[in-house]
Parts: sequence; structure tokens; C-alpha cells
Amino acid sequence: MDITDVKIFPIEEDKLRAYVTITLDNCFVVRDLKVISGAAGLFLAMPAKKRKDGSYKDVAHPLNAETRDRFEKIVLAEYEKVAAVVGPH
Repeated sequence: MDITDVKIFPIEEDKLRAYVTITLDNCFVVRDLKVISGAAGLFLAMPAKKRKDGSYKDVAHPLNAETRDRFEKIVLAEYEKVAAVVGPH
């Protein structure tokens, strides 16, 4: 499975840096991924739904670390390109 398109929507909201939409294999779209600025730097958060108890549960996510790392690398590289054009946050 390959990410065939990445759309970055930069924002400045506390630690949230951007919303992201990815397309997988030109046939499946996942919206509302987030680029977050954490203590160890930027990371990619999967789309999540808030539960009644206040916790969050991912609604879509990779099933293994290798896929998560690959997705994060691709999306953060695209985010860095967009951030360079838009300007520092």
C-alpha cells in the first residue's frame, strides 16, 4: 500500500500544526490526520473520535510500526515542504 497523494492544511493552534488528507493507492482517502508538535518534535496523529469518557480512539490507523513510520516519514516530509513555503509557525 502506497500513499499516492498528500494534502497538507497548515494551521496554528497550540501544538497542532496541520490537518492532513492522504490517498492510498489512488483509491482510498483518509482525512483528519494531524501533524502535532510534541516534546520530541513533530509527529503524525491518526484520525480519532472522542469517546463519552473523554478519551480518544483512533478510527483509522496502521496495524504495525513499519507502516506507521513510513506514513509519518512521507507526511512530515510533505509538511516540511509546505511549511517552508507558508513560513515558520
